[in-house]
Amino acid sequence: MALSLSLAARVIALVHTGQSLTQALTILGETAPAARAAAQDVAYGSLRWYGCGEFILRRLLARSLPHPQAQALLLGALYRLQTRPESGYMVVDQAVAAAGELAGGAFKGLVNGVLRNYLRQREALHAAMLEEDEAAQQHPGWWLARLRRSYPDHWQNIVTVGNSQPPMTLRVNRRRATLSDYSTRLQEAGLSARPLGGDALILDKPVPVDALPGFADGLVSIQDVGAQGAVQILEPLAGQRLLDACAAPGGKTGHLLEVADIDLLALDIDGSRTRLIEDNLRRLGLQATVQVADCRSTEQWWDGRFFDAILADVPCSASGVVRRHPDIKYLRRESDIRRFAHIQTEILDKLWPLLKPGGKLLYATCSVFPEENKAQIDAFLYRQPTAMRLAEKRLLPQEEHDGFFYALLRKAL
Repeated sequence: MALSLSLAARVIALVHTGQSLTQALTILGETAPAARAAAQDVAYGSLRWYGCGEFILRRLLARSLPHPQAQALLLGALYRLQTRPESGYMVVDQAVAAAGELAGGAFKGLVNGVLRNYLRQREALHAAMLEEDEAAQQHPGWWLARLRRSYPDHWQNIVTVGNSQPPMTLRVNRRRATLSDYSTRLQEAGLSARPLGGDALILDKPVPVDALPGFADGLVSIQDVGAQGAVQILEPLAGQRLLDACAAPGGKTGHLLEVADIDLLALDIDGSRTRLIEDNLRRLGLQATVQVADCRSTEQWWDGRFFDAILADVPCSASGVVRRHPDIKYLRRESDIRRFAHIQTEILDKLWPLLKPGGKLLYATCSVFPEENKAQIDAFLYRQPTAMRLAEKRLLPQEEHDGFFYALLRKAL
């Protein structure tokens, strides 16, 4: 446990300095699988527990520690004490051992004292926590204000789901297996799942990817059922030329190719993430043209041939998938909403001329904020008289799926 707490502290400290959780987790490198899994659990849990650990430390420390990793170690240990109260003294002992590896052991006594004080005052601290909005709801204050304003009847459920652990949902590659056949393979592997419609199966209990039969052979992918809705709405047809404009890491790219024999161009601005698209397609046994490019800079990549359909899964606040990416609570600022909305506007305006008359564009976000969703589409339709709204779908976060927004547009003939 000392090793996992130490590793988690390094990850948490990096997130607090501005790195994404995905980036921070790369420091785990070749760590043994058990220690890596335990460290990830603590890191994810501590970040999901937004505001709670910080609230407790403000009550138990005179000031923030000058050593970010020691502060992060305390946050991880407090989360572990909350989730394993029956092992309180062992957690304290292991956290002190982990502190012994920091700054020559200078924080061992402090870590020991803070955690033991927490155990003595736990009930009072948690009662007081309920009176502070950010700690009680585990979301930033500006975020809560926007949710309450936009969803007065649903904001509490959105918050509750955002604080929960996400389900593990699979997408069966229909080119290689049927839903029924793969369900049987799961049962034979001792795994239980149920269908959610389309190509989706939800596992009763998450498992390591390596435990999924046929994963390495491309029989199945991990993808939220809400995200799978993009392809169901766009309905690609064989022979069509499609653009996946913001494609990384390639989940929707793969799904499009599984559903129909299409000529697909997949773009992403990030070269390292573009490689993930190629890795996914290779595993699934699918082919597409993959290119590193900013989809807004059409003069740099477009060959002049129009597209039958475009998937614009645009950059956004990712506020609908925060339970999968709890670092977003720490990394996002309210000003980011306007910045993302500006990028989304640019993408829509740049891609629309590339669509054939009668073609369809699916605008997609994993955000719950209306400024990035319906308001964005309403403004585009006002600017663009050749666009017609065919369908619009808002998925608020629920137990079985994350939060998404889709708007299907058609270009006039």
